[in-house]
Amino acid sequence: MKFEDLLSEINGFGRFQKMVLIINFFGRFSLACHFLLGNFIAVIPSHHCDIGSLDADGILGNLSREERLTVSIPAQEDGTPASCHMFSYPQFHLLMNSSRPSEVAVVECQNGWEYDNSTFISTLATQWDLVCDNRALSRLTTTIFFIGVMFGAAAYGSLSAMYGRKPMLLVSHISGMGFGLCSAFSSSFIMFAVLRFFTGFTITGSVIISTVLNVEWVSIEHRKLVGVIDSLSWTFAFMSISLIAYFIRDWRWLTVSISLPTIIAIITWWWIPESARWLIANGKADKAYNYLHKCAVMNRKKEGTARINPEELAKIIVTGRGNRKYSYLDLIKTPKMRRLALLTGITWFSVATVAYGISFNISSFGLNMYLTQFVYGAIEIPAKLSIYYLLDKFGRHITQAGSLLLVGISLMINIFIPKDKTVVRTVIAVLGKGCSATSFGTVILYSSELYPTVLRQNGMGYNSFVARLGVSVAPLILLSDDIWSHFSQVILSSIAISAALVAYQLPETRGRCLPETIEDVEGMRKGTDGSPLQDRKMEEKEGSRVKWKDDLILQNT
Repeated sequence: MKFEDLLSEINGFGRFQKMVLIINFFGRFSLACHFLLGNFIAVIPSHHCDIGSLDADGILGNLSREERLTVSIPAQEDGTPASCHMFSYPQFHLLMNSSRPSEVAVVECQNGWEYDNSTFISTLATQWDLVCDNRALSRLTTTIFFIGVMFGAAAYGSLSAMYGRKPMLLVSHISGMGFGLCSAFSSSFIMFAVLRFFTGFTITGSVIISTVLNVEWVSIEHRKLVGVIDSLSWTFAFMSISLIAYFIRDWRWLTVSISLPTIIAIITWWWIPESARWLIANGKADKAYNYLHKCAVMNRKKEGTARINPEELAKIIVTGRGNRKYSYLDLIKTPKMRRLALLTGITWFSVATVAYGISFNISSFGLNMYLTQFVYGAIEIPAKLSIYYLLDKFGRHITQAGSLLLVGISLMINIFIPKDKTVVRTVIAVLGKGCSATSFGTVILYSSELYPTVLRQNGMGYNSFVARLGVSVAPLILLSDDIWSHFSQVILSSIAISAALVAYQLPETRGRCLPETIEDVEGMRKGTDGSPLQDRKMEEKEGSRVKWKDDLILQNT
């Protein structure tokens, strides 16, 4: 008997599984909010030099605020005060002559800056003067966070395999909340950056482990539904953070407010079961039997475990991988596997870079950034629900390449739309965000069908690592707008369109049996009729196709 057969007998999607799904749905709320926290705490508000040094003798005392700025700070081309420079001494003649001064000594800010606090009470920039020459440091904190996420994903994958899903989930919840709260009370920028790295490193375990637990406790036919719900949990958090940030305008308290909900995840952790599959595979059949019995009782299928005892449970087949151990090196040992790893790696990197490049750029359209963020989250709902229809209607590589192409086109269109057309630019950006959500959801399912069974986990792990690298690069791409206001859009558009061409080179998997071994991918293993096993009719291995199509390990999103 296989584990899937036993799970079906005790109801593979009953009240027990729904309880686990709901707990994990809300348990990852903080992680998803931390992903977009930089959009609100790393904002650089309008600012100009502190002109207190020019008024040391009270010579500006009788002037209005506007007049003080006129004689103290040079005006930019749009008429607003310069952000990083001031006059070396007051230019009173400018009060009578509106022409720009010539050959007047201009120096860098001498005594710090004054900030516009009408939108934000406090941000990283206002806290540590991350402006002018240091303005890149504000965005750098987002990159540092995602580097932590990248390494944390690899670490928690190994740790949960060694010590179990449940204990490492608790470690992730507690440590992630701890580092998140500590970062809110940082006394220096360096301290904050270090704590953000460890926040990303530790909190990412919650999504990786909870996703695996969800998949390992549900039956094959319900894994697609679980995948959709998992993905929508991110959408829920992306919409929620815009509302939280709207009411909490101080960066410290905003960080605290999105970290504290993890307390709920820690409390409800006691109702989370350990993976029965992991327990059986690690020789702990007694504990596995206890959890399966609890599942059967809650699902009102107690008779399903009545004829099974721990001794027989130890003989259940959890996986059919065989005795050989596969590693990441097997992804590059053979020609077609190397090509597959290269193409999927480029696609994943591009999808993640473009998706988060759009998500991090909510303040460049001239509209309310909170509303923009909320709409960005809301558009993901229809985008993600449409994925499975598009996959069956048009196929995998058409959907993947087409969605990336549409993202690239939308980004390119916005380059040519005047910036004063804020509503039009935002609508185009939202459509692009929806297409990027479709491409992200597609690449996860598509990749799980492309890799052979013996390397599927390794392939998905490699792709997830590359995706995290892409997310880390996205904030740095946005800094290129300092060179030219549309530079980042040109880069992201080029990446999306190039990735569409790459994705189109991937083989179609619709209507084909999934590859089981590396030989299947290389086309070296033949059936009894002499034809490649991978090209056989769908009906011959329908069960295997459905199983691996729906067995998604959603490590990104």
